[in-house]
Amino acid sequence: MKKFFSEFKEFINRGNVMDLAVAVIIGGAFTSIVTALTTNIINPLISVIAGGGADTISGLVVPGTDIDFGAFISACINFLIVAFVVFLLVKAVNKAQDLGSKLTGKEEEAPKAAPVCPYCLEEVKEGATRCPHCAGVFDAPAKAK
Repeated sequence: MKKFFSEFKEFINRGNVMDLAVAVIIGGAFTSIVTALTTNIINPLISVIAGGGADTISGLVVPGTDIDFGAFISACINFLIVAFVVFLLVKAVNKAQDLGSKLTGKEEEAPKAAPVCPYCLEEVKEGATRCPHCAGVFDAPAKAK
């Protein structure tokens, strides 16, 4: 049971899970913008074109219709606020993970570059004495840089 929870903890701490959570939250906020656009601007415009009348514009609402630019602007601001808060959360989580890896000494090392054939410049396996691409012979076994 302890192994199960440790695997679950490892799964949750992966970057992919955090990215997915961010995508879901941003997607939900963006959905509210699209809904506000269609409900408050596009649908009333269609009804005005189809025969409704909007003689004057007063504030952010077109009288005689349901066009409400204020609701749409509010949804856009809501989206920006949610996106900013999620950005700050992701930044904090990433910083905490970096600090945790530094404290435990488990920093990720950069992978070694694969050896390259000096003749054809293709990648070869480390320790190779001959290039599999051009059959060039190396003076010494290939080493990663």
